[in-house]
Amino acid sequence: MSQKLSKIAIITGGSHGIGKALAIKLFNEGLQVVVADIREPEQLPQDVYFKKCDVTRSEEIDALYQWVHQELGIPDILVLSAGQGIKERLTDGDPQKWQRVIDTNLMGPLRCVRSFVPSMLKKQAGNVVFLSSVSAHKAFEYGGIYSASKTALEIVAETLRLETLPHLNVTTVAPGIVDTSFFQHQYTDHTGVDQMDMGYLRAEEVAEDIWFALNKKPGSSINKIVCRPIAQGF
Repeated sequence: MSQKLSKIAIITGGSHGIGKALAIKLFNEGLQVVVADIREPEQLPQDVYFKKCDVTRSEEIDALYQWVHQELGIPDILVLSAGQGIKERLTDGDPQKWQRVIDTNLMGPLRCVRSFVPSMLKKQAGNVVFLSSVSAHKAFEYGGIYSASKTALEIVAETLRLETLPHLNVTTVAPGIVDTSFFQHQYTDHTGVDQMDMGYLRAEEVAEDIWFALNKKPGSSINKIVCRPIAQGF
């Protein structure tokens, strides 16, 4: 393990997929890591903190904020990884599911920003990472709600970057196909990565890219990462 840095990282959606891979990576690099998720994590290092938190519920984010500040302090890294997929036609889909997706993918990060970023900004240091998707800014059949949520998220990320200059680093990560449970848990369609026949990244590879962005020298910043398997056409 690398020398202890005593920095604090919070990862929403950190019990699985990219969030989990990043939690393990940051812990192994010596950070104090808090995983906030609706599901209990499996096979995380024992000393990674877990707090149950549904990002669609403001009171749970407030409780997370209070716990982190009282027990650990002001976070150095805030990773907004919690998300929900969906594939439905706009003409016959379920608006209640749409609302849940938007509440998770867009309003969830906004709630976290509103809770945690003011103290980071007061400290005049920190990193905020938004997990987006190559689906942002791209219309495709059955993907309208998901793409719209990620497009809006990227606008939020860029706005936060401008509003927190020059003190915070804001990075948007837009992965392509990644071999996680994301597709199995999305609404309606459960196509797996093998069925897409374009290859896939491992979650650990995306975590390495994020780690690289977090370690830029002072005064420089990587604001967007797009990573995907080389055979992916979109």
